[in-house]
Amino acid sequence: MTQDELKQAVAQAALDFIKPDLKPEAIIGIGTGSTANLFIDALATVKDRFRGTVASSDASAKRLRDHGIEVFDMNQVEKLAVYVDGCDEANRKLHLIKGGGAALTQEKIVASIAKTFVCIADESKAVQKLGAFPLPIEVIPMARSAVARKLLKMGGNPVYREGVVTDNGNQILDVYELDIKDPEAMETAINNIPGVVTNGLFAHRPADVLLLGTKDGVKKLSVINTMAEDGEFY
Repeated sequence: MTQDELKQAVAQAALDFIKPDLKPEAIIGIGTGSTANLFIDALATVKDRFRGTVASSDASAKRLRDHGIEVFDMNQVEKLAVYVDGCDEANRKLHLIKGGGAALTQEKIVASIAKTFVCIADESKAVQKLGAFPLPIEVIPMARSAVARKLLKMGGNPVYREGVVTDNGNQILDVYELDIKDPEAMETAINNIPGVVTNGLFAHRPADVLLLGTKDGVKKLSVINTMAEDGEFY
């Protein structure tokens, strides 16, 4: 199967997974990116079975509305039954790197109020150790250079993502060569740098379920059913 076919398979698997949560009062959290877009398209086929959605980006909100799906402001919603989103990398503890689409801050906020976080990805995103994909960090524009200097001292190589402005009006630094031995500690340390809005490590709030598209079909993974540290991921 091609990568696009794997993404399509996990999008459909995600819809099948959340169907028990599709009740008339339900509001579903929706992520951002190519895989999330395919999930939005699948969700549109059952749009009469739930109340609406909360989107993690303007782009996802537009796609949802184009399908006739209501999008609520986050401030109107207390909790979500489920949040569905993709990732750039996932390890066996379902810690993630996200933010390739520059929506990491909103994605973290939406994930924070979801009872269940379902991550959907193709098998190329499964890694033993996070960090081959550069870690996105959203920064306040005036602090970009100051933050970059601190990241250099942490062993990273920050690169300004030129021409990108987040939905919050901020900028992105993509950090290469970080040694992410402890994702939770790294997430905290970077977030404590003045001028950082947040970073793309989802370790304190990891995924609850990873639906991974593989050549052998879609695999449903959780921290409980991943193999021992010295074994294969899946």
